[in-house]
Amino acid sequence: MSHELTLQELAEFSANFNADPKNQVIARAAARSGVLEASYNERVAGRLTRVFSTELPTDNVTNQKQSGRCWLFSTLNVLRHDFGAKHKAKNFTLSQSYNFFWDKLERANLFYEKVIETADKPLDDREVRSYFDFAGHDGGQWHMAISLVKKYGVVPSYVMPESFNTSATNGLASALADKERKDALALRRLAQAGDQEGLEKARKTFLNEIYRMVAIAVGEPPKTFDLEYRDDDKNYHLEKNLTPVSFFNKYFDVDLDDYVVLTNAPDHEYGKLYHLGAEDNVEGGSPILFLNVPMEYLEQAAVAQLKDGEAVWFGNDVLRQMDRKTGYLDTDLYKLEDLFDVDLSLSKADRLATGAGEVSHAMTLVGVDEDKGDIRQWKVENSWGDKSGEKGFFVMSHNWFKEYVYEVVVHKKYLTKDQQELLSSTPVELAPWDSLA
Repeated sequence: MSHELTLQELAEFSANFNADPKNQVIARAAARSGVLEASYNERVAGRLTRVFSTELPTDNVTNQKQSGRCWLFSTLNVLRHDFGAKHKAKNFTLSQSYNFFWDKLERANLFYEKVIETADKPLDDREVRSYFDFAGHDGGQWHMAISLVKKYGVVPSYVMPESFNTSATNGLASALADKERKDALALRRLAQAGDQEGLEKARKTFLNEIYRMVAIAVGEPPKTFDLEYRDDDKNYHLEKNLTPVSFFNKYFDVDLDDYVVLTNAPDHEYGKLYHLGAEDNVEGGSPILFLNVPMEYLEQAAVAQLKDGEAVWFGNDVLRQMDRKTGYLDTDLYKLEDLFDVDLSLSKADRLATGAGEVSHAMTLVGVDEDKGDIRQWKVENSWGDKSGEKGFFVMSHNWFKEYVYEVVVHKKYLTKDQQELLSSTPVELAPWDSLA
């Protein structure tokens, strides 16, 4: 039965509000400073000490600026820490622009493929609409990043530095989205007509045009370069004429296929392997797979990897209970329920199921603080530059980790035997609009 708000009902609401004098005091404070500032809990600072029982050697941070490349920054931060530990060069950084270039090409290629595969479905079909909505986007997943690294390698940041269009991607993203959607209409018509020759010719033409657009905006990636750096002991190193792939294979002692995305998605069945095929970005690359397990397994694996001296990529909902200035991440940071005198609580499963929760950001775990085995807090390397948090590093309470962390990337050796066996099971295919997308 429908319900119409009546004037009598609205008058009752107003009377109830004004019956409590403190509501006016709270309203004045919230109106002047905003609801977050008015509900800020200063006691959090006393708990988040920035002292960690396990901590990786870190110094400088990266800055994704006005872009959605956190997934790529976090992946390359994990790799640069690997390089820094092995070659005693903790401030060495890798180029995000280089892999960003190839992502735009590879993502366009798979977009065109999805368009052709679904050409028999109407444009307002939910699957088709999901692909069109994702055109031109910057967002991504761990497996998307490692697919690019495995195929194209990596280069130092000085070889292909950040530019205006990598630091502020809206202009290029908008142009690519318009271009790809326009191309998609042409590809759909050719596919519907059964013109296979015309389809392949058009696809190649469109991909050539995408290459030109990205090369104009970002610059062409280098084919070879000279590796040159000073290590932490000020020793000079130079190796000439490396390719991006040979550089990765020689200097990074890591098998990317040995890493697993453990997810905690309580709106999905635990003990299952899931595949988000809609967001695979490289044909023949690593599929986007999630092994869904209870939260304690994410905690245990992340701690074990940190204790072995290796950083941890993790996906989270960073805008929840976060203060950018201090770098605090704590479930009690903003006491909004106290401010409004309402119950705002949702379970993790309900947040995912309703869209209130999402994996909106990726960062890097570089430390953890334990007290007799109990986790107190985590050290987080963000990619928002050194003006956020404490010189770019955030501190996260363990309660925040449990509530708002959804994924950690760990070596498969930290999994249980049963979990390792699940990695060879047939994955459940996720819809493009799934809560893990």
